[in-house]
Amino acid sequence: MIKKRLVALAATVILSSTMAMAEDRISIGTGGTGGLFYVIGAGMADVINRNLDGTTARAEVTGASVENIRRVAAGQMTFGFSSSSTLYEATVGQGPFDGQPLNVASMAYLYPAVLQVATIEDTGITDISQLAGKSVSMGPPGSNAAVLARRLLTAYGVLGDVEQQFLSYNEGISALKNGQVEAAVVLAGAPTASLIDLDAQEDMVLLSVDANTVANMLRDYPFYQLYDVPANTYPDQTSAVTMINDPATLFTATSADPDLIYNLTRTLFDNLDQLAEVHPQAATISADTATQVPVPLHPGAARYFK
Repeated sequence: MIKKRLVALAATVILSSTMAMAEDRISIGTGGTGGLFYVIGAGMADVINRNLDGTTARAEVTGASVENIRRVAAGQMTFGFSSSSTLYEATVGQGPFDGQPLNVASMAYLYPAVLQVATIEDTGITDISQLAGKSVSMGPPGSNAAVLARRLLTAYGVLGDVEQQFLSYNEGISALKNGQVEAAVVLAGAPTASLIDLDAQEDMVLLSVDANTVANMLRDYPFYQLYDVPANTYPDQTSAVTMINDPATLFTATSADPDLIYNLTRTLFDNLDQLAEVHPQAATISADTATQVPVPLHPGAARYFK
């Protein structure tokens, strides 16, 4: 009798192990635990685990866009988050991927990440062209914010006349409040915490982009978009402000199984109500904008959106 029970137990263990091996294990490349990539990525893992049978998903803490692209392309993760600009550069072998293009494809546009150029009323600055001769916090060194800010100031013809400070977002806002810089940039969804804090303590002014001035820039860098931040996004912002958008994009390897990517895309976009619970920015993700991507959609994702 004992022998029969042992045989039955062994069979159960083998069956359970076989079932576990048959599960699709999904690894999602996100960013640091304090960032929006990780928050929404963890929400996506939860949505997949709740709604896609036979699949176990997990959000991975990473160095964000560049690391995600390298690891997804190498088959170490299933899909990941990236800024549109970085994803585009990966496919053409530019920027951090200089001369080494990688085979990655879009899954979906997620949400806007806009370059917000902030100053305060006491500076008297009301236009980006007036930053000539001023000190500006450009964002962290090597960041997407710093790259985009330099391109924007180049489009306005003032980059060479700007004293550039490469500070974190919080450090840049503190420097602006203390009079150490006269403007600071933040690349994030609006509203964002650092500018909410600035607006609560100072008369914040957000500088709007002129579409004609940046037309050539948008032609040269087609992954950027104009984006209008609605009036009253911040209390002191009484009218809409036009900004440059470097959207957050979901991507995978071009070699990824089309059926798997179709099922993952379907699961996420059929359950956006669940994803919206994790963060207000997640509530802006929509199938209506999902195909506005910087590189072609993966066939599995394209099948879902068609």
